[in-house]
Amino acid sequence: MKGLDPITLQVMLGALRAACDEMGAVLVRSAHSANIKERRDASTALFDAEGQMVMQAEHIPVHLGAMPSAVAAVLREDHRPGEAWILNDPFRGGTHLPDITVISPLFHGGELAAFAASRAHHADVGAKEPGSMPADSRTIHDEGVVIQPTRLTPDVVDELAGRMRNPPQRRADLRAQLAAGRAGAERVTGMIERFGLDVVRAGMHETLDYAERRTRARIAELEDGVREARDVLEAAEGDLELRLRATVAGDELMLDFTRSAPQHDGNLNCPLPVTLSACYFALRVLTDPDVPPCAGAYRPLTVTAAEGSLLNARPPAAVAAGNVETSSRVADLVLAAFGRALGQGTMNNLTLGSDDFTYYETLGGGQGACPDADGPSAVHVAMSNTLNTPVEALELEFPLRAVEYAVRRASGGAGRHRGGDGVVRQLEALSEMRYSLITERRRHAPPGADGGEPGAPGRNLLNGEELPAKASGRLHPGDRLRIETPGGGGHGKD
Repeated sequence: MKGLDPITLQVMLGALRAACDEMGAVLVRSAHSANIKERRDASTALFDAEGQMVMQAEHIPVHLGAMPSAVAAVLREDHRPGEAWILNDPFRGGTHLPDITVISPLFHGGELAAFAASRAHHADVGAKEPGSMPADSRTIHDEGVVIQPTRLTPDVVDELAGRMRNPPQRRADLRAQLAAGRAGAERVTGMIERFGLDVVRAGMHETLDYAERRTRARIAELEDGVREARDVLEAAEGDLELRLRATVAGDELMLDFTRSAPQHDGNLNCPLPVTLSACYFALRVLTDPDVPPCAGAYRPLTVTAAEGSLLNARPPAAVAAGNVETSSRVADLVLAAFGRALGQGTMNNLTLGSDDFTYYETLGGGQGACPDADGPSAVHVAMSNTLNTPVEALELEFPLRAVEYAVRRASGGAGRHRGGDGVVRQLEALSEMRYSLITERRRHAPPGADGGEPGAPGRNLLNGEELPAKASGRLHPGDRLRIETPGGGGHGKD
C-alpha cells in the first residue's frame, strides 16, 4: 500500500511507543530482583517481521542498540504462536551474560506480524563469583551460563535457573520477561484490529523511513570532514588505547575504530553489537534525540572495527566489563571527536553476594558540561540510564548498611560551565560476602572541552585503603566499601 498520511503516522508512532513503554512497566512491576524492580536495569522493544527494530522504550542504551542482533539470531527459526526464545551469548546476539534476552514472535491470523523483545540484567547467571560480574575473568566461561538461542519452554526455564544462584528469583524474573512479551503482543494485536495488518506494516516501514530522513537532515548540518579522538581503558595490565576516525560526508557519518587495541586477556572486550550500541547513542546525542528510536535512525551510520580487536572481539573472549565500561568509552570517543566535554565515563559496577544473596548496582556520577550549561550531578546517563537502589530497599533486602550516600562536592571540572559532581556511596557489610568492582576513570580523569578542566577521577576504598579500578575480594562483618564516582569535565575557560 502507499505511504501513510502524516496524522496516521503520528498516531502509529504514539501507539508503538506506548506499547514499548507498557512492556517495560509490566516487566519492572512483575520482576522479583531489586536489580530490575528497583534499578530498572531492563529494556523493551518491538521489531517488524523482518527483524528491524521499529520502536524502543527509552530504557538502557547499551541493551537496546544491541538487541537487533539478538532478534537476528532467531529470525530464521521455525516460529510458532505462544512460544518464545531466550539467549545471552554475547557472540550470538547478547551483550554480557547477566543480560538475558527473551524474544516473543507475534502472530495475527496465523501470520508472523512482529517480535516483542526484552532484555534484563539478572542478579546472577551462575559464575563462580556471586553476581556473575567477575573483575578478573579471562574467558566467557568464567562469567556464567552461556545460553545459545533456545526455545523457551518451562523445562528450559527450570534447567537454566537450576544452574544459577537463587533459582526461584531467576524463574520469577524470566516469567516477568515473558509477561512483557505478552503485553507487547496484546498491544500489537490491538493496533492490527484497529488499522488492519497492512496499515500496521506500512506504519512500521514509514516509521523507519521517517527516522532516517530526520537523522540524515541533522548529520547534513554538521561540517564535512574528518575528526579524530583517542582515549584509554584502565586494564589491570596497563592502559588499552582506543582510537577513532570520524568522517562526516554529506548526510552520512562513518566511525572507524580500526586502530584500536586488539582484544586482551581480560574482560574489557566488546562484541561488535555492543560497540554499535554506543555509536547509536552518540549519534542520537549529536543529531536529534527526539527522532523515533528505531533502526531507521541508524541507517546513515557506518561503523568499522577490526575483527579480533577490543571493539569486535571473537569468542571465547571475556566481555563482562566490555558491555558496561568499554561501551561507555566508545560513546566518549565519538562525543570527544565532536568537541564535547565528557562525563564520568563509567558505570562504577559493584557486585556483592554469597551463597545466600546476590546484589548488583551501577552508580551515577558527574556529566560533562555543555557550551551553554553546567553538567548534571549524580546521575546515570550515556550507556546506563538506570535508577539507583533506594537505601531503604537496599537495607531491607540485603545484609548491608548504607553509611553514606551523598553528592561528591567539587568533583566536577571547572570552566565557564562546570562539570557535574559525582557521588559517594559507602556500604558496610553485615555478614560475610564477596565483592567485585569493575570501574573506570580511576587513573585518568574525564576531560573537559574548549579549555574546561577535567573532572576528578573516581576512587574505590576498602576500610580506607585504596583499591584498583578492577578488584575483587571478601568482606567481613563491619568492613566498609567506599566508592567515589568521577566528576564530569568542564566546558570553556573560566
